[in-house]
Amino acid sequence: MTQTIPLSCNCGATVIEATNPPILSVECLCTSCRTAASMMDQLPDATPIRESSGGTRMEMYRKDRVRCTQGAENLREFRLTGTTKTRRVIAACCNTPMFLDFTQGHWIDLYGNLWPAGTLPPLQMRTMTSDLVDRAGLPDDVPNLKTHSARFFIRLIGAWAAMRFRTPKIDYVQGQLDLPAPSDRS
Repeated sequence: MTQTIPLSCNCGATVIEATNPPILSVECLCTSCRTAASMMDQLPDATPIRESSGGTRMEMYRKDRVRCTQGAENLREFRLTGTTKTRRVIAACCNTPMFLDFTQGHWIDLYGNLWPAGTLPPLQMRTMTSDLVDRAGLPDDVPNLKTHSARFFIRLIGAWAAMRFRTPKIDYVQGQLDLPAPSDRS
């Protein structure tokens, strides 16, 4: 059954709607996601997005199944480097991390902190655990994959095929955000 889920920033000024189901429910432990999370954590009143493992919880959606219905003027992007193809988007009204956009891809990763308590879909896998110095402390509740698995790529390609190999652009982000360098935490 298809369901549209409204997801809002902490103050409620910015709302994104996602149409279920997600492509995958993942926790990413790559260095880039951990670095970006550390940077976002330093914003005033920011919502932490890292899990106890240090990873970032994300719901992967087709871009054609996500839209901003309110507060697009609050959305700001930042990139870890000037050449990266990924951008993280924050609702600047209250510094709520909203999503990660693979600008050349067909999917968008909505941060797990947007789901109301008890409604986040079940985690299916952790990815990029090879970026961790010590993997021993990871829980064994789902597969802890060193990189992206065949299942990961099959699901992404399947979603892209269902979209007739289109790559929609997310064009409602209104500006850029300058973030402080990450702290020594990771």
